[in-house]
Amino acid sequence: MLSNIKWPFLSSAEKKPAAAHPHIKPHTPIQTSYLSLPVDIPPSFLSLVPTDVPDAKPITFHPLDWSATPIPENKGKLAFVLENVLSPSECAQLIELAEASVPLESPTARGSDGGPWGPALVNIGGGFEILEPSYRKSDRIIWDTREVADRIWERCLSVEGLRKEIEVIEGKERIKKVTGRGEWRGDNGRGRWVMRRMNERLRFLRYEKGGFFQPHCDSPFQMPGDGNVVKTLFTVHIYLNDCKATAEDPDSTELVGGATTLFSSDEKRRYDVECKAGRVLVFQHSAVLHSGDEVKQGVKFSVRSDVLYEQVMGEEGEASK
Repeated sequence: MLSNIKWPFLSSAEKKPAAAHPHIKPHTPIQTSYLSLPVDIPPSFLSLVPTDVPDAKPITFHPLDWSATPIPENKGKLAFVLENVLSPSECAQLIELAEASVPLESPTARGSDGGPWGPALVNIGGGFEILEPSYRKSDRIIWDTREVADRIWERCLSVEGLRKEIEVIEGKERIKKVTGRGEWRGDNGRGRWVMRRMNERLRFLRYEKGGFFQPHCDSPFQMPGDGNVVKTLFTVHIYLNDCKATAEDPDSTELVGGATTLFSSDEKRRYDVECKAGRVLVFQHSAVLHSGDEVKQGVKFSVRSDVLYEQVMGEEGEASK
């Protein structure tokens, strides 16, 4: 579910034209559930050490230096960019596998053309979603695959730096900075959050010309259960194709626009993370205002997921860390 949503359908003017999905009515809450077909994943696909992948390159890790951006007041908010997590050929294969996972008999999963790309809906809570094309305009595939999620996340953690930064979130001030809250379930700030895995729910997104996602902050998803608290704290964006601004050969792609834009709180200043095949952007859910910039030309493909954490209760005296 999203926070800081500015619901444009409550205003008198629509900012963007509606997408054509006649089988789902805009502005009408619908109860949704998602199933994925079994997909045969090749054993070597997305292996930790790529074999027979001629376009693979070494993964690199870059913490986002907010002081070097137009929004230096975001200092302390955690955000990171990893390059070459997937090769371009692996990105293309991943899209094909995702398309094969879609049960086309599902009205909320299939597209208006009967294909695997359905409309990207907005989560409004309680198992309900809504089509709001003036706020979010893109197509989506939801693929629940622990196997693929684990392989991608293993690659992300294989590069030096990321695990150290986000494996454990502890200390009252740091927890408050990352989660937006200093106390959880009466722990008086003594708890800590330990990374478990990347969420197996992979949301593949296709933005055609005119596609966009208006500014918002992501909200955590809490896993159901009566035991320990397990919830998401970080967003993961995986870019699956190049745009002209990042491609080694600009003529090799048609994509213009579609960056993930990070905003100041008043939305007057921005920093763009451009689309590049295999690039991964990781940032905390809390207080990172961002959008999917409008695609001016071509088609953007990306994947959205989250990082799951478990709350581990601390001992007396840890609250002051």
